[in-house]
Amino acid sequence: MAEEVSPTVARRRLRLAVRDARERAKLTQLEVAEQMEWSLSKVIRIENGDVSISPNDLRPLLSYLGVKDKNVIAGLVADARVARTRQRQAWYQTPEIREHITEPMRRLFEYEAEASVVRYYYVNFIPGPLQTHDYADALMARYEEELPPDLVRVRLESRQLRRQTLLTRAEAGDIDVRVLLDESVFMRPIGGPEIFAAQLRDIEDLSRRRIVKLRLMPFAVEAAVTNNASFDLLTLGTGQDAGEVLYRETGLRDETVEDISSTSRHRERYDLVWQEVADEEDTIDFIRKRIENLDATISNRQGDRQ
Repeated sequence: MAEEVSPTVARRRLRLAVRDARERAKLTQLEVAEQMEWSLSKVIRIENGDVSISPNDLRPLLSYLGVKDKNVIAGLVADARVARTRQRQAWYQTPEIREHITEPMRRLFEYEAEASVVRYYYVNFIPGPLQTHDYADALMARYEEELPPDLVRVRLESRQLRRQTLLTRAEAGDIDVRVLLDESVFMRPIGGPEIFAAQLRDIEDLSRRRIVKLRLMPFAVEAAVTNNASFDLLTLGTGQDAGEVLYRETGLRDETVEDISSTSRHRERYDLVWQEVADEEDTIDFIRKRIENLDATISNRQGDRQ
């Protein structure tokens, strides 16, 4: 391979290549399982990335699927070897976390820890990894009647662990974090003025120190990235081998999308709108004025109590 990749990236690249080759050959997962004398669950788990495939299993599989290019085969075999490299168990793989999160969410955590670029687009609230503890707690309180307490607890814990992982990588220059927020996010005081002001101070500090690149989409801007859905778009790898994963959450449902036409469309639209909205300096000025307004509200409330 032209680059050194992590087991996570290699496993993803391999499983997508196997799935695409099977679909090009117009074969079902059951037909592959019968031909290879495997269980259907093994094929499904390989394509889902839940298990790694050995090079010895991969070669006859690629032959059956009609993959003949020697360079392609060599690259996939190399990926298979890397994918089987033993990794230290990550926090999102521990039983106490994994049993309380969805599979798309687990994949998001895994890819977020490996991504070279992440683009956040949110229209209602601050992205999870950038939320302060109090802001996240106030946000999750809205779902107390819909989610069991253990799930709420794990979601809050996960957000703080994601934050630690992401910001550590961002400060080290290992990941480019771009955050595009609708103006409504800055106007919605989740948790009340005190909690929200603290959240804005935190994200303003991250932007000012260039740990994240933050831009505001003003109400006056007609362009929109999507009709109404927030999303996380993660780039894995670099150069020609880079791939993208889209994660989006609607209410209590979530999904990961790896279809190239969909991820490319979202990235192209995001990058176009990114150039049309307020830049980082103007965004910081907007946040500071919003904090001043919140502080004034807090001061007035304290004065009324006296």
